[in-house]
This record gives sequence, C-alpha cells and structure tokens, in this order.
Amino acid sequence: MCSAPEQTAELPEGTDLSKESVLVGKVTADGSPVGGAYVRLLDRTGEFTAEVVASATGDYRFYAAPGTWTVRALSRSGNGQTEVAVGGPGLFTNEVRVA
Repeated sequence: MCSAPEQTAELPEGTDLSKESVLVGKVTADGSPVGGAYVRLLDRTGEFTAEVVASATGDYRFYAAPGTWTVRALSRSGNGQTEVAVGGPGLFTNEVRVA
C-alpha cells in the first residue's frame, strides 16, 4: 500500500524552500474545489512519476526536481491537466481545472 503526506494548503513543518522545489495546487471544476481527485505528476516525456489524492478542498502537493511537469487530475467531475515549469528551489503554484 502506498501512502502520501496529508494534502493541505499549508506546507509541512521543516519544508525548506531555499533547497526544495514544491509544486502545490488545487483541483477545481467551475471554480469550486474538487476533493478526492487523483492527481498525477508526469515528467516531460509523459512518464508517470507520482500520484496523490487531492484533499477535500482540492489541494495537492508534490516535491519535484527542476524541469517541465504535467499535472493531470482524474475525478468524478471530469479530467484536466496543466503544465508547470519548475525552475529550481521555491514554491510553484498552479490549478488544474477538470470538466
């Protein structure tokens, strides 16, 4: 069984944004949060890298290396994806709209 940290809007204690690249976001449909969506992180070639389940408020978080990533959300409300460029250490925020 796989486990991931609880998905919240707040970063876990001890997260050092001067050393880590953190990709955070929210899954939405028609402007409302979509909880329980499966959120996948794909590398620049489309290969699956990681998956988390969005919180009840639609939040998700990944720790990612610099590069271009695709974030894909699969939910009962629909599916969607977006690309994110991670340039180095720091916080990178995005939104995945599903329809």
